[in-house]
Amino acid sequence: MDAPDPWRALADSLLGPATLTPLDVAREAGLDLDEARRLWRALGFPPVPDDERVFTRSDVEILRAVRAVVEVQIAHRDDLVQLTRVIGQALARVADAQVSATAERLERGREDGSATEVIPEDVTARIASLAPSLEHFLAYVWRRHLLAALRRRSAQPSARDASLAVGFADLVGFTALSQALEPRELAEAVDRFEAIAYEHIPEHGGRVVKTIGDEVMFAAESPADAAEIALALADAYHRDASLPGVRVGLAHGPTLAWEGDLFGPTVNLASRLVNLARPNTVLVADELGHALQGDARFALKHLRAVSLQGIGRTRLWVLRRSHPAEPAGRA
Repeated sequence: MDAPDPWRALADSLLGPATLTPLDVAREAGLDLDEARRLWRALGFPPVPDDERVFTRSDVEILRAVRAVVEVQIAHRDDLVQLTRVIGQALARVADAQVSATAERLERGREDGSATEVIPEDVTARIASLAPSLEHFLAYVWRRHLLAALRRRSAQPSARDASLAVGFADLVGFTALSQALEPRELAEAVDRFEAIAYEHIPEHGGRVVKTIGDEVMFAAESPADAAEIALALADAYHRDASLPGVRVGLAHGPTLAWEGDLFGPTVNLASRLVNLARPNTVLVADELGHALQGDARFALKHLRAVSLQGIGRTRLWVLRRSHPAEPAGRA
């Protein structure tokens, strides 16, 4: 007798039995096949042959819901594909993180401390048991972030052309650090880096736009909030003995919001300033520096202009606190 396929069992548990071809799904959902394929690709999945039965009743129900959204004109078709792409990217990261965390937990050994080989049955059983709770958690987090996004939109009448303060914080010497650490130690360092960012950025009125390895991008509506975030990050990473310090670059101006990310000259300028900043220093673009002048919390030192390729000649400021705290050394 053939051994059961653990992946098929998990797929049946999560989605139901796969009995439908792409054409079956599109026809039953009342969508054009090309449109259904477009949504499937936007989610980040590879093409499925027309005669392959990989879809389930769950796929039909979701496509029917999509058709209803389009028919009542809540979203244009192009907007819907864009939203689908964002959801696919975000949840792909969630899924990868969940599988990695589950496998690593099992690899650490069983309760008796003995080594164990991770096998498909172990992983699928653990994930299947957690799926309902995680699904509920994802819905809750989405609702919370939806409310936060609506509040930001109310403060910025034009969501796609908003004036924001944008910052980047980049770990110093991360390449050398990553080569010196074991994989698990490196994962712990990256986790610690992200934890500090997520602790201090929202605390001071900003939001994390994205993290890319050893760099975090953040945004805030006011220059003062962005300055507080930048200084808090520089101080927090400097005090953490498990991590090197950071360089921070800040700029303020118009930005383009697209698929949960930010683009435009302001973003480019902030990104370039990170490479010019010294360790544990915040470098500020000229417009933002002028905006912070007169705020008693901050001290600014005007630097001579530098020429940035693709941007031009730019005046910069070094940002510090007016009354720095007594040095406490690294924690």
